[in-house]
Amino acid sequence: MNNDLTQFSEITRNYKKIASELPASVQLVAVSKTHPASIVQHIYDQGQKVFGENKVQELVEKQAILPKDIQWHLIGHLQKNKVKYIAPFIDTIQSVDSEKLLEEIDRQAEKNNRKIKVLLQLKIAEEETKFGLEIHEAKEIFSNYLNGKFPNIEVTGLMGMATFTEDKDQVKKEFTYLKQIFDKLSFQRKLETLSMGMSDDYPVAIECGANSVRVGSAIFGHRNYNL
Repeated sequence: MNNDLTQFSEITRNYKKIASELPASVQLVAVSKTHPASIVQHIYDQGQKVFGENKVQELVEKQAILPKDIQWHLIGHLQKNKVKYIAPFIDTIQSVDSEKLLEEIDRQAEKNNRKIKVLLQLKIAEEETKFGLEIHEAKEIFSNYLNGKFPNIEVTGLMGMATFTEDKDQVKKEFTYLKQIFDKLSFQRKLETLSMGMSDDYPVAIECGANSVRVGSAIFGHRNYNL
């Protein structure tokens, strides 16, 4: 029990420190993947309302038992056949990496009589394993969107993940590039959200223009408790 209380105290300290240091213009998405609902509830009680999850099943299970005013963001790779499970409640899908996926989100949003906010995930990292759209694909999708192709979708911005490296100049270059694309698309229709930066690199991301960061381990630590 004492160990659990220590965990809660550490998480609270981490959360309050990060939340207090972020500029008011930057949204904190607390990435709660692999952490139990009790921990999410605890951070919610500290005032956090936006949480990010990677996997659909885990997200659905948590959403069913946690406060209904939580804004859930799906930040992991999403398969088309799983969109239907989150369409009734999801606030934002940050990981749209194909037009086929966007078409399915649009279909499911219509079935649920709602608009779903999405971010187009762009491939900016040099690593081959990262999901994401090529720049020309994102531009084409955005053009189709502006021409009314996805009436039940609201494209609110872009998301990207930098290369996992100690080289801060490399990370900065990739984030700066995404910000340039964000600004160019915003000339066509103003975008609201530029989501880039995670626990290891969110200060660099903010420096480069991010107004939404996805922070998990810097808040929650690594999952080594038993609740």
